[in-house]
Amino acid sequence: MTLLNDERPSQAITILLVEDDAPTSWRLQDALAKAGFQVTAAATLAEARACLTQSSPKVLLTDLQLPDRHGVDLIRETRQRFPDTEIMVISILGDEESVISAITVGATGYLLKDAFPTDIAATVHELVAGHSPISASIARFIVRRSSAPPARCWGWACPAISTPRSG
Repeated sequence: MTLLNDERPSQAITILLVEDDAPTSWRLQDALAKAGFQVTAAATLAEARACLTQSSPKVLLTDLQLPDRHGVDLIRETRQRFPDTEIMVISILGDEESVISAITVGATGYLLKDAFPTDIAATVHELVAGHSPISASIARFIVRRSSAPPARCWGWACPAISTPRSG
């Protein structure tokens, strides 16, 4: 675990960063600390759990592919224990199952590493302000999925969208 302190700890937004790739973790820690965030880093689910026993972060930034478990487990546990913590996924996984499972258990943002914003600090501020930062390809996928009619539903035959006939 690594702790980078802010010069103004009373005003700092606390972040638990869970990332097992060391160069990525260092890059994120550096960018976030320079922006004034108080960052605690963990490389495994076990380390993240240990951090969560000591304090509740304002923001959880987590990868999904962790060496000892899937990040969805951490998202679920964090959401149950700390309902006010903002949770954002930072992952290379952009498949339907990963995205939907992370959002279903409590992630409020989802960024793909290949489309990672250059200003991670601004993205975290957006998250804390109540927005849901989502990579463009993920947002498009969600829009398409939620706007499509249910399978085997053909307008008039679909009870969810059919209108009652007057008699």
